[in-house]
Amino acid sequence: MRAPLVLVVAVHALLSYAFGTGGRPDAMIWDFAEKRAPSQDIVTWDSHSLFVHGERVMIFSGEVHPFRLPVPSLWLDVLQKVRALGFNCVSFYVDWALLEGKPGEFKADGVFDLKPFFDAAQKAGIYLLARPGPYINAEASGGGYPGWLQRVRGALRTAAPDFLNATNNYMSSICKIIADAQITNGGPVILLQPENEYTGANPFTPFPDGSYMEYVMQQARDAGIVVPFISNDASASGHNAPGTGVGEVDIYGHDGYPLGFDCAHPTVWPANNLPTTYWSNHLKQSPSTPYSIVEFQGGSFDPWGGWGFEQCSQLVNHEFERVFYKNNFAAGVTIYNLYMIFGGTNWGNLGHPGGYTSYDYGSVIKEDRTVTREKYSELKLEATFLQSSPGYLTATPGNRSTSIYSDNPDITVTPVLANSTNDASFFVVRHTNYSSFASTKYRLKLPTSQGTLTVPRLNQTLTLNGRDSKVVVTDYDVQGTRLLYSTADIFTHVKQEDRTVLIIYAGTGEANELAIQGPSSNSVRKVQGGEDFQVTSSNSSDHLVVNWTAHPEGSILQIGDDLVVYLLDRNTAYNYWVTNIANTTYKLIINGPYLVRSASINADELHIKADFNKSTTVEILGFPSNVSKLFINDKETATKKTGLATVANVSITAPQLTIPKLSDLDWKYIDSLPEVTQGYDDSKWPEADKYGTDNTYQYLLAPVSTYASDYGFHTGVLVYRGHFNATGNEQTFSLWTSGGTGFASSIWIDDHLLYSYTGNPANESCQGNYDVTGPGFEAGSEHVFTVVVENMGLNEDGIGYDEMKAPRGILGWRLATSKATNTPISWKLTGNLGGEDYKDRARGPLNEGGLFAERQGYHLPGAPTDTWASHSPLEGIGMPGIAFYSASFDLNLPSDEWDIPLAFSFANDTETSGIYRAQLYVNGWQFGKISSNIGPQTVFPVPEGILNYNGTNYVGLTLWALEQSGAKIPAFELVSGVPVWTGREKVELVDSPAWSQREGAY
Repeated sequence: MRAPLVLVVAVHALLSYAFGTGGRPDAMIWDFAEKRAPSQDIVTWDSHSLFVHGERVMIFSGEVHPFRLPVPSLWLDVLQKVRALGFNCVSFYVDWALLEGKPGEFKADGVFDLKPFFDAAQKAGIYLLARPGPYINAEASGGGYPGWLQRVRGALRTAAPDFLNATNNYMSSICKIIADAQITNGGPVILLQPENEYTGANPFTPFPDGSYMEYVMQQARDAGIVVPFISNDASASGHNAPGTGVGEVDIYGHDGYPLGFDCAHPTVWPANNLPTTYWSNHLKQSPSTPYSIVEFQGGSFDPWGGWGFEQCSQLVNHEFERVFYKNNFAAGVTIYNLYMIFGGTNWGNLGHPGGYTSYDYGSVIKEDRTVTREKYSELKLEATFLQSSPGYLTATPGNRSTSIYSDNPDITVTPVLANSTNDASFFVVRHTNYSSFASTKYRLKLPTSQGTLTVPRLNQTLTLNGRDSKVVVTDYDVQGTRLLYSTADIFTHVKQEDRTVLIIYAGTGEANELAIQGPSSNSVRKVQGGEDFQVTSSNSSDHLVVNWTAHPEGSILQIGDDLVVYLLDRNTAYNYWVTNIANTTYKLIINGPYLVRSASINADELHIKADFNKSTTVEILGFPSNVSKLFINDKETATKKTGLATVANVSITAPQLTIPKLSDLDWKYIDSLPEVTQGYDDSKWPEADKYGTDNTYQYLLAPVSTYASDYGFHTGVLVYRGHFNATGNEQTFSLWTSGGTGFASSIWIDDHLLYSYTGNPANESCQGNYDVTGPGFEAGSEHVFTVVVENMGLNEDGIGYDEMKAPRGILGWRLATSKATNTPISWKLTGNLGGEDYKDRARGPLNEGGLFAERQGYHLPGAPTDTWASHSPLEGIGMPGIAFYSASFDLNLPSDEWDIPLAFSFANDTETSGIYRAQLYVNGWQFGKISSNIGPQTVFPVPEGILNYNGTNYVGLTLWALEQSGAKIPAFELVSGVPVWTGREKVELVDSPAWSQREGAY
């Protein structure tokens, strides 16, 4: 039982300070008065925006974690999908725990090598915001901290010298890697974030501690970092903003998750959760820097027992993007990063205990890299608009109003005003009750260069439908033509040889209006589409007024000689893409493909790389006059001129896929809990022989420490062996185990299951008292407790709280007798073979745990299964225990041309299967943790590169039966998604070393 919180916090803070003050850190020597001058002039900034190479840029970014997709040849695929949104930047974390599994041994090669990620960013045309920590949070085990930090006595995330010294090797190594990839060295990195969400702290910890933040930044500087430092306050609180003194960053930023993480109620938008003070806070906290939101909600995490990420994607859906993202535009954000844009997978135990294997996050790009969520298409419209609107970068947000700009108080308008009448202004229109489902009529009063105009002029009203928002523009420059106003959203405008193309869209059935510079209504002609528009000339200016209604067929108008206006409904606009021709500033607009990746010219050939999930007519606007041939995915494609577009028909026939039935495979079985059999030899096991602990979070209750990290075991399943000589009077065995929320544990006495804790999402530990009178121990007889504890990952960490140090494994025990005495127990324990001297250097320090099959390496391809029994996981085991199953299968899929998502799907029915835990290994990589009684995940995507799409694959499955009746997998399939004919680059198999006899395995 823990002491009262205030007492624990106070004592912990004092102890951490005392334990951590044994000398100053090696490099805590600075003179803040000599604050560095800018050491480069490539990335600069003013109060409005960032400049790169002297050009003012809108940074529209999404979060991608390369460590959550351990197939480097797929990183370009993801980054191209981000670039196709209209984004120009990606933010990425680095997980320290994966790179320094043992103190002093930094290893960043293979799937952990960042150079291919940097190369992919360069090829995709993406800038990078580097976030190396050392603390990252990220729903990663320990928040990215390696488990051995549990043995550092000073408080984590503070200036405790032993903690700072522990970070030096990692920070010097990773920051040198990042420094080499800075834009000053020809790379893509333009910003670096030190620390992460340095915001709230233990009330007894010095905070904010500028010396700590300065130390982290100095580590980066010493490694060669010269790009600007940007922060991400967890809330808009002003910590470490420029002007705050020691520890101040160059550019202040903050995070925002306004809907929280309530995936259980995806349609509920609580009152007052729409941020309305972002801009006013910015003016108080950091007016000299661009307004920056370094993490804004792009989805939601989901815990064990949660509702699944599809429901999370409904919480943060396309409607959320329309209302909340445009609200951020109203606040003038110009450095903007969405967390996450692609989530990936918590493979190999890398996640924290509050999440399961999938890290899909309900984000724009799904875990299997598909882009089928509507929120992808909506975000493309918004990002492309901002990248097409340079005037936004210097406009100034104003105060929201329900009366100045609208005639209906149910409509709120926030202006982002130009500094002169010659520049564009932006008016963000939303419902005053931001969560409203109502369709609301309104008119707008817009200040323009022609005076204040009430619009629409030709219709009675405009309509704002439920959970929608619009960005209305005035005096907007369309490649030299003035758009006086548009009440509908703009997608883009592009100058293409002899014409300018402007694309405007609205919801189906919505009436809108625009006024654009033009000689007369007689100069407007319909090129294509419907007739649902009306054109008149202004009596008082040289502007045309076009009133139109959005319909699926759309309308294409030509105004004058060289301006073409597309009036589309939103769902039609979703199908349009804007892409640059490589090495030029010339832009194509392409309608039709599932995805457009890139365009390039080779002699007289236009090459387009694109993806198709069905046969499609492709329309290309701006087909260059100096080319005569079209190649799509390297296949010459016939074209014809139709109206304004060059048109090609792409006909695809999805391949017939042969996917093996897992139930028909020749499954092999071996007992993976031999520890409970009579005569098992544990003489090679590490002994629990530490009579103290350096873990300052949890004081010892027992004679020796059995905390797993005290012995170098930080990941996966833990197994304990407790030997005792019976007195004959043993009565009660008390045991306290901890594995993180959702964990399970089992206790055996000799070969008899005493108890299994089947877990729940709320509890990270279990304390129990168990009657041991049943076995009837004879005096002098020897017995063994075998305890299996599931380590779900290490807790994330607050500042000075040290929750990351919450130990895993057995925290306390007592074997009580009827004589009011205790029988001594001698413990041994194991996790992954070798602990911090982990055996599998390719898959990293967290991939495998301490089960017998894992210690022997039987989860690796080529394991010696010939002598094992033939037995299927669909049959399972009829008693408590842990089984390991393996099988092999071949794939022969046309993956050079087709992107084919594959996933392992488990049926879940505890009434027939029993309660169990399972782990899925694919070619040695752990890609699934299944909790049958907690859930929610039952489908586990595994990417090509881990799976060999043209060869043999090895699957391993651990099955831990928690009940007396045993357990089985009720059904288990390999399933494919929709094949996509793809323009991506070839996927390379990752290095997946095969089994060999492990020295010292027990």
